Amino acid sequence: MGEKDIAEKVLLSYNDVFSDIVNVLLFGGKEVILENDLEDQTTRTAYKADGKLHEIDRDVAKRWKCGNLRLACIGVENQTSSDPDMPLRVIAYDGMEYRAQLLGKESVRDNRYPVITIVLYFGHRTPWTDSISLKDRLNIPDGFDDYVNDYKINLYQIAYLSDDQIQKFKSDFRIVAEFFSQKQKHKDFIPSHQQIKHVKEVLQLLSIMTDDHRFEDIYNEELKNDKGGLKTMCDVLDRIEEKGIKTGEVTMAYVALKLVNAGRGNDLERAVRDDDFRNKLIEEFGEKI
Repeated sequence: MGEKDIAEKVLLSYNDVFSDIVNVLLFGGKEVILENDLEDQTTRTAYKADGKLHEIDRDVAKRWKCGNLRLACIGVENQTSSDPDMPLRVIAYDGMEYRAQLLGKESVRDNRYPVITIVLYFGHRTPWTDSISLKDRLNIPDGFDDYVNDYKINLYQIAYLSDDQIQKFKSDFRIVAEFFSQKQKHKDFIPSHQQIKHVKEVLQLLSIMTDDHRFEDIYNEELKNDKGGLKTMCDVLDRIEEKGIKTGEVTMAYVALKLVNAGRGNDLERAVRDDDFRNKLIEEFGEKI
């Protein structure tokens, strides 16, 4: 597994983040699944085909338990681009977990539990355009349709979640969701003052999903200089802007920080809604550098 693949999964592997994602997306924000009721599930399964050994490796998977009773297995898959074969991949992931139940010990056989896979799409330039069900992906001959079982994926487009949905997140994932939502709507990101619990992992995820390594670079610089001052995304963007200003680059993130410090909250709110006003502010603060 490559370094990029591992970094994609680290933030979501924390129980507080994982349970938060499931509770908001599946249960509308109700705390149905508690982080202490989750246990890590192996993500890699081997199978034999054509005389060769192959592996299926999903991104993150956890079992939801109540005492010794397993209630469900929940997997999360990260996508940065639309994939027409996603329904087939999800069937493979879920099928291998059900197969493990068939081959399990006697105590496990008495408790068959559901397998659920959530697909998180982080694309912010275009919505998901490919199939979200098996039948949409298959070329089904005439007369076969009634006999082909359909299989739909649970797809959530993070950049296209409603503001109400995003505000229901309580973990670091709210920061991630706000970032992609704002990038989709306004191109710029105006950060909140929410404290980041898993700083390194959040910045790694943003770097990978956007192919913008400034987030991770800033963290590494802070670590190298033993500063440890990155507590919010305002701190992160402040460091990025400090570097950018040296090269004459001015972004809305820099302007937002200056407006907050100047007590111009009304201008900041207007900038979120009004593209022309936002551009004027960028020009205004660019002249002050």
